[in-house]
Amino acid sequence: MEAAGCRARALLLPLWCCLLAAAPRRCAGQTDLKSPQDIQVYVVNTNFTLRWNYTGNDTNVTFSAEYQWLDPKTSETEWKELPGCQNVTDTECDFSSAITEYNDEHLVRVRAERKEDKSPWSSVYEMIPFLIAQIGPPEIHLQSINGVIKIQVSPLESNQDRKMWNLSSFKYNLVIWENSSDAEVRSQNIFPVDTISGLAPETTYCLKVQAILYYQEGLFSPIHCVKTTRKVNYLFCPANLKVSALNMQFHLHWNNPYKQHVNYTVQYLLGFAKQLHDDHSGKWLSVPRCENVTNTKCNFTSIITIISAFYYLRVQAMSEYNKSCLSKEVKIDPLSTNEIGPPSIRVDISDVLLHVQISPPGGDENKVMRERYYLSYQIVYWKNSSDNEEEIKVKEIKQTIATISDLTPSTQYCVKVKAFSEAYNKSSPFSNEECIKTPGDKMLPLIILATFVTALISVLVVAVLIIFFLYQAYNKIKYVFFPSCTPPLNIEGFGGQLFGSPYLPTAEEPIESCYVIESIIEEVNQNDFKDYKHSKQSSRDSGNYSNDDDTSGSKGSEGMLEKEII
Repeated sequence: MEAAGCRARALLLPLWCCLLAAAPRRCAGQTDLKSPQDIQVYVVNTNFTLRWNYTGNDTNVTFSAEYQWLDPKTSETEWKELPGCQNVTDTECDFSSAITEYNDEHLVRVRAERKEDKSPWSSVYEMIPFLIAQIGPPEIHLQSINGVIKIQVSPLESNQDRKMWNLSSFKYNLVIWENSSDAEVRSQNIFPVDTISGLAPETTYCLKVQAILYYQEGLFSPIHCVKTTRKVNYLFCPANLKVSALNMQFHLHWNNPYKQHVNYTVQYLLGFAKQLHDDHSGKWLSVPRCENVTNTKCNFTSIITIISAFYYLRVQAMSEYNKSCLSKEVKIDPLSTNEIGPPSIRVDISDVLLHVQISPPGGDENKVMRERYYLSYQIVYWKNSSDNEEEIKVKEIKQTIATISDLTPSTQYCVKVKAFSEAYNKSSPFSNEECIKTPGDKMLPLIILATFVTALISVLVVAVLIIFFLYQAYNKIKYVFFPSCTPPLNIEGFGGQLFGSPYLPTAEEPIESCYVIESIIEEVNQNDFKDYKHSKQSSRDSGNYSNDDDTSGSKGSEGMLEKEII
């Protein structure tokens, strides 16, 4: 225990000595300076400001800052002194000169200092300059002339070598109001060089402008006020400018309220010129064949050379007294302003297929209509009959050739087509109707012929079979009732009934059997008898004489024949 107490006194002794020997001084490594709080970086255009809060009550305190540039090309992580933010007495400093890469990540920290004493570093503030930068207020110039206000917006960062923004992407928003207590505030988009019209004469207007980059709104400019002048109204000024366009053919029309002789010149300006910060008043060009004309229309198709660009048109009038007046400007977006005309079609028939060939609006040579509008076609076809309830069918295609099937033979069909563009939400009127009749059904004659041939063959087969069976029946009947064998001539007179049909029953009469035996028969008659006997034997072999009675009868007849011959 005693050893432990000595050891504790040995540890506390230096601290006591320090407190006694350096009484208002601090011991080495010890300070009561607090670290800065709430570190913030404000970026406006390319102007960088570092701000912080300090809650200490110390006097004669200065602040210093360090930064790191996390260069993606290197792995350097060294802290460096932040230029413009060393030993400053205020709680903010400007370090615009230190930052040159606006899309890289940077780290910033601050500490308080008093002579040799230094506070701990503040928390580290991380930033990518471009993401936290604000668009600064633009500088504007105003001019009041002939009842309008001409405004010119100076480019942002025009006096700086390094720039945060791409000026060509900026749009400008104008807020204007009458300088009165109950003024109505209105807002509109303007070009860097523009004219504000529709103002009351001899009235003071106040306005301010802000720059807009995509969805990021910048700071407003200081408020400027200006008084309008009285406008000089010329009766011969062109009014009510209207543009009509069909299949990329553009025409400008206007009214002439002045009944006296007036010459007109149509002028145009490419839209990109208005996005520049330069004065474009001297960049207007005359439309060919629309210079010093007396009529109130102009075909300006020839100037539309860039389909995706914007154009501005105006008409300059020159009176007989050499006084000039400019109309209001009209904006032209060629693809949006243009209207799609009806296509032309040609129909043809092959078998029961209807072929529709479509020529795009404006003709096949009009590439803009084909390639820029991404045209599709709606084909409407129906049977041309008196029945009002006939179904109307619709077919949509993207090609210029279509084939329609499932048609009825020997029927007239009518077709009409319209073009439409989904990209621009435009459609054309329908084309002229074309009607054509489908040919008759070629299968029907073949079916009829095949049916006829089949029926004819069937009838012939049946007739042949009937004839065959009749012929067979006839042969049987003839064979039965009219046999083909007849007795020889030399026995034709004997026993008429004996050679009748063997199948017909005959009444048998009882006869007596008589036998005459002669011993001598002439040789010559023997031959005749043998012939008869041979004929008789053949008749027996045929089956006509098969019973015994007939045999006995024949024997008797044979004996009688022999006797008679003798």
